[in-house]
Amino acid sequence: MRTKLFFICGFFLLSALGCVSGQQKNQQGVEAKADSTGYIVRVGDEAPDFTVTLTDGKQVTLSSLRGKVVMLQFTASWCGVCRKEMPFIEKDIWQKHQANDRFVLIGIDRDEPLDKVIAFGKAVGVTYPLGLDPGADIFAKYALRESGITRNVLIDRDGRIVKLTRLYNEEEFASLVAHIDAMLTK
Repeated sequence: MRTKLFFICGFFLLSALGCVSGQQKNQQGVEAKADSTGYIVRVGDEAPDFTVTLTDGKQVTLSSLRGKVVMLQFTASWCGVCRKEMPFIEKDIWQKHQANDRFVLIGIDRDEPLDKVIAFGKAVGVTYPLGLDPGADIFAKYALRESGITRNVLIDRDGRIVKLTRLYNEEEFASLVAHIDAMLTK
């Protein structure tokens, strides 16, 4: 009985300290419970702000993009699903909307060096901007650090998250494309 009580108390102590998987602190420093896909943000939330350095050296701060529809794609060269999805993002989203000054798409590469990210973009044939995320610190504002990619976050003109996707699913991707199209015709 004592052992069982000790175990239960230990679990609650670890939970209180945030050591139990499935939680990490959100942008306000409050424990954020992850959903079943690892996201710690939700549709309707204000998108956590960050500054990303693109492969061309330019820096972009998310909050400076207010007034635009923004799509973030979290990716990495080692991710096979990312490699499958990225040509569709290029063709069905970027090529269609890149000239629209009310739309921004940024691929955020998780914890890889500049030379690898540049080579990765060329290898998969994407021309949309790719940014660096050393230590996956930007990613950790949106999902549990240890959770997987590919992920897409769609943000409206007011800076609110309107759609979250995980992995590549044709039906879900078609819904993402339709959502972007609709937002840009308003």
